[in-house]
Amino acid sequence: MAKDIICGMYVEEAKAPFAAERRGTKYYFCSESCLITFRLPEREYRNLKIMTAFSLTLGSVTLFFEYLYPKIVGSDEWNMPIAGIRMYYLLFVLATLVQFIGGYRFYRGTRDAIVAKQANMDSLIATGTTAAWVYSTIVTFAPGVLPSVTTGGPEVYFTESGLIIGFILLGNVMEHIVKGRASEAIRQLLDLQPKKARVQDGGAEREVPVEELKVGDLLVVRPGEKVPVDGVVAEGYSAVDQSVVTGESLPVEKRAGDEVIGASVNKTGLLKVRATKVGADTTLSQIVKLVEEAIVSNTPIQRLADKVASYFVPAVIAVALGSFLAWYYIAGIPFAMAFVTLVSVLIIACPCALGLATPAALMIGAAKGAQAGILIKSGEFLEKAKNLEVVVFDKTGTLTKGEPSVTDVATLGALSELEVVRLAASVEKGSEHPLGEAIVRRGAELAVALSDPQGFEALPGLGVEARVGAQQVALGNRKMMEQMRVDTAPSEARVRALEEDGKTVMFVAVDGRLEGLIGVADTLKGSAVEAVSMLKALNIEVVMLTGDNERTARAVARKVGIERVVADVLPADKAKVVASLKKEGKLVAMVGDGINDAPALASSDVGIAIGSGTDVAKEAGGIVLLRDDVRDVARAVELSKRTVAKIRQNLFWAFAYNVGLIPVAAGILYVFGGPLLNPIFAAIAMAASSTTVTMNSMLLGRWKPTTVPARAEPRAAASA
Repeated sequence: MAKDIICGMYVEEAKAPFAAERRGTKYYFCSESCLITFRLPEREYRNLKIMTAFSLTLGSVTLFFEYLYPKIVGSDEWNMPIAGIRMYYLLFVLATLVQFIGGYRFYRGTRDAIVAKQANMDSLIATGTTAAWVYSTIVTFAPGVLPSVTTGGPEVYFTESGLIIGFILLGNVMEHIVKGRASEAIRQLLDLQPKKARVQDGGAEREVPVEELKVGDLLVVRPGEKVPVDGVVAEGYSAVDQSVVTGESLPVEKRAGDEVIGASVNKTGLLKVRATKVGADTTLSQIVKLVEEAIVSNTPIQRLADKVASYFVPAVIAVALGSFLAWYYIAGIPFAMAFVTLVSVLIIACPCALGLATPAALMIGAAKGAQAGILIKSGEFLEKAKNLEVVVFDKTGTLTKGEPSVTDVATLGALSELEVVRLAASVEKGSEHPLGEAIVRRGAELAVALSDPQGFEALPGLGVEARVGAQQVALGNRKMMEQMRVDTAPSEARVRALEEDGKTVMFVAVDGRLEGLIGVADTLKGSAVEAVSMLKALNIEVVMLTGDNERTARAVARKVGIERVVADVLPADKAKVVASLKKEGKLVAMVGDGINDAPALASSDVGIAIGSGTDVAKEAGGIVLLRDDVRDVARAVELSKRTVAKIRQNLFWAFAYNVGLIPVAAGILYVFGGPLLNPIFAAIAMAASSTTVTMNSMLLGRWKPTTVPARAEPRAAASA
């Protein structure tokens, strides 16, 4: 089943006569009017307002002549002549114009439903108003055909049929306004992309529409301008504000080789950007596509509502006919009064509110998430995230930066710290090993002059050795020192302290003597501690998964506040660990980078890909976090709880409305001496229920991500 995103009804994809595609996503519709609204929303909205004004105006004139005019002139004759024309004839003309011009959209929707062999909301509206119009027409032109009774008022229902259509159209206008505001965030995302781009072709620049850009075009982006599409900086340096896309509050420095995201704002310097993604492939387009897919997706709670709704229309028709037959044939009330119950039940039971309950809340929730850099791919992941019991973090690159850095330098001989770093960095000069690169970076930070190593030799699993100037320098682990017969005993206490702190220790030996120790670690992200604390506040257990040894893993876990650690796990076995946690009967989320951790992400109940950059549509996770901020994991859970709560509220009120008011429409109050429900008030109540559900969803627009100031980056955590 597919959801009609305009009216909220569900249609069978194989039978749906109307469909449209936008940004790679196919949408199905129950009627042509919904399709037109989807394709041409502004034109359809304008026409809807015109038809609403037309129907309410003629309906009000009908009301005046049917109910008020006889009292004004003091006549007891309800079918009196007006300017030589019997009043019923005048009412017939007015009501007929409303019925078949203002109500044309409902007949068109009913026709489409018949073609698709499934009832929709238009079916109930068309059936109810047509029944009132047909009955009134027969009374007007052949009064003896149907049973007639004097009830103290008019025996025709032209006013009801006309004003019902007018009020339902008015409800549609109100829904259109509210839903338009609800989807404003999506439109704002689309509006972020600039309309023009400046392309450098040879030595000249030319301005072209963004739609005409091709991969490989060289774009010139001046300070204050928006980056037209995703690309890579070919030349220049600047700070770029990416907050409109990723939610990051601070501008990000960009230089040659760095990726930039379309719609981000160039703040300071001139950039030349080589386009890498254009059109539907850009990050912005992918974000909008994911939000739209989330809106039309199904949730477990909605499936229950769909199952109930699939039996709803035929059940309503049965109740309407049953109430009419019971009142007329069993209770013996006048035909005209019994007929009121049939029309009222058909109108008041229209399941508009039920159809809007889920998409309205999803639309707001998904759009608010996108604004905060949290993309939820479907309603199913949204509902699962609300009930998470365990969140598993991959350590390297998720809780930590994934980039080793030098944290400690200790001297054990006559050399200074600068000299120890200079010799070690000189040996590692040109190294591609992560630990070696960290030492070279440290040398650059301290501005020491490096020498070219001579006779460089790499010893796998041990370290490296080379001559730096007149000195023979060895840099490696304890095993390397043992093989070289270098005495490490004087340093053991310091080495043990560093290792217990989760750091990798490298020994520096010069001419066979131990001269220094260098501690290298993978630095924790500044948001890691707060993220764990936020999840614990949500009563979620946090687990850390890593390929590091137990001691290193425990050191990192202590720093971030995680008690449960699974260490020494090979990348291929991460999915097995997630599966074992699920076997404990818990709902598990896996947080990783979305590429190396793809199997574990896919095997979890909710895969959360964090810091995914520009490839948002390729991630294995059900939730994609655009920012490299692990606190967004807790914020995603918080958003899911708020959104699902709104969905449940909406479904409750939609069901409660139908369950509560259908008996009223069927005449339950009349049994206890109360009135029969006038179909006009049934139409007003039906329209009001839909608007109420949508406006309740709009309260989600007030949600803001929990703000926790990021701590300063810790000095160190553990080795990668």
